[in-house]
Amino acid sequence: MDSAAAREQALDAAEELFYGRGIQSVGMDDIRGASGVSLKRLYQLFPAKEQLVEAYLERRDVRWRGRLAEFVARREDPGERILAVFEWLEGWFGEDGFRGCAWINSYGELGATSARVAAQVRAHKQALRDYLAGLVADAGLPGTVAGQLFLLAEGAMVTAGITGSTEPARVAREAARTLMTR
Repeated sequence: MDSAAAREQALDAAEELFYGRGIQSVGMDDIRGASGVSLKRLYQLFPAKEQLVEAYLERRDVRWRGRLAEFVARREDPGERILAVFEWLEGWFGEDGFRGCAWINSYGELGATSARVAAQVRAHKQALRDYLAGLVADAGLPGTVAGQLFLLAEGAMVTAGITGSTEPARVAREAARTLMTR
């Protein structure tokens, strides 16, 4: 198996286990078992678990933001694109195995002790905030609305992760609609 394939297998296993069980409860031996990549090869690819966590968050970020942008881009009206963010969140919250926001979860577990993980979380959150700012600008709304929408989205993610409900996305969407009409 070449390095690229081994890396993808390891990341697939890490994503499933880290997201499903939490980072600290998953050891490198668990990743080995789930991925089929030998422990020696795993440590060649990721010399420390922290590097595996960082790579998992980077890859998940690209996929997550890509799925969101693809969904939102289907709407022509700039205001509807903003509301579509919350529609997409609702769908994500309803997916099997949804366990909240991977970055918030990772920050809660490792943010105080891992600068690399904290940096990944901050980069992801800044990218989401910037994306919302772009949608707000396209809709001709005041720039301050982007920060408010960001907090609505983040609050919905945390609440959905805790409650296991899709309802927070609907509530946040209605709050966003109110913000957009002020």
